[in-house]
Amino acid sequence: MKRILIADDHETVRSGLRALLEGHVGWEVVAEAHDGNEAVAGAVEKRPDVAIVDYSMPFMTGVEVARRIREHQLPTEILIFTMHDSNALALQACARAFLLKSDANKMLLAAVESLIVHRPFYAGSFSSELKRMTTRKGDQNQVLSPREKTIVKLVAEGYSNKGVSAMLNLSIKTTETHRAAAMRKLNIHSTAGLVRYAVRSKLVEA
Repeated sequence: MKRILIADDHETVRSGLRALLEGHVGWEVVAEAHDGNEAVAGAVEKRPDVAIVDYSMPFMTGVEVARRIREHQLPTEILIFTMHDSNALALQACARAFLLKSDANKMLLAAVESLIVHRPFYAGSFSSELKRMTTRKGDQNQVLSPREKTIVKLVAEGYSNKGVSAMLNLSIKTTETHRAAAMRKLNIHSTAGLVRYAVRSKLVEA
């Protein structure tokens, strides 16, 4: 049996996914989670083959959940489940599949099948976005200071300003100043833009 974890803060979504997945012979949903903390704990306890993780959950994002699962060196493959295709930025957390919730009925089984054999799955607009990010050359690294590069990298890995400050032993105000300076130099105006830059410039692994 292939073991699957579902993490989404909406019970109706979890129920629908469970019904769809358990209709496939040889698959079993071994854990459900309604927030990021439960998702990580469930993955550590159950060691599923695949974790389907909502991008937006209480306590931590799907990106952070994926990063935490990787820190535990689990064999679990991760699918980021999201409402918005702009969240292709989740790739930097080592998730190897992305799926819009609106595509679940027609693509979820194919995505899980790919992950079970350790193949990535990027469909539709995600495929186009990832291709754009990986083919475009990053040429702005040199304008950032070492501290700014480090902060951009940590932001791209899912850390909040508070988390970055704790890791680097900086005040939150100092972190915010460095982050704002990096965004100004790069002419970037959102966290999603910072993450795309970090992936494109290989500050984080795709």
